[in-house]
Amino acid sequence: MALYLVQHGKATPKDQDPLKQLSKEGIETTEMMAELAKVKNIQVSEIIHSGKKRAMQTAEIFSKYLNSDLKISERKGLDPKDDPEIFSKDLNINSDIMIVGHLPFLEKLAAYLITGNSENKLVKFQNSCIINIDSDENNDCYIKWTLMPFVN
Repeated sequence: MALYLVQHGKATPKDQDPLKQLSKEGIETTEMMAELAKVKNIQVSEIIHSGKKRAMQTAEIFSKYLNSDLKISERKGLDPKDDPEIFSKDLNINSDIMIVGHLPFLEKLAAYLITGNSENKLVKFQNSCIINIDSDENNDCYIKWTLMPFVN
């Protein structure tokens, strides 16, 4: 299994854009990270996202770089305050998928998959980052690697 957790790219402020689409910086950083994912030969069978505009745009950028024919779909249960335990019940940890979502959900999902407690603090996400969660022969999950964009 390879599960790739991606926080959406940086969005425009809500007072400027009620949809909170990706900002110019968010697009550029996400494209940089998606290109790096391509160079690192990251392969996924599907990209799922929350349906929020910024997550959908991030998923589309990653799809363009990884495989333009890649299935992209909206999935319920990925909103910032959703319960990672409920979401993980339908998660197939044996498939290579990318999940594009939001905080605090992604941090809580990573903690839940690895420790069984979503309140444990394991990793700090950044916009457009990629966290790779893998599992061993016992289906125990762990963080295999992270790719963080350079942030000033």
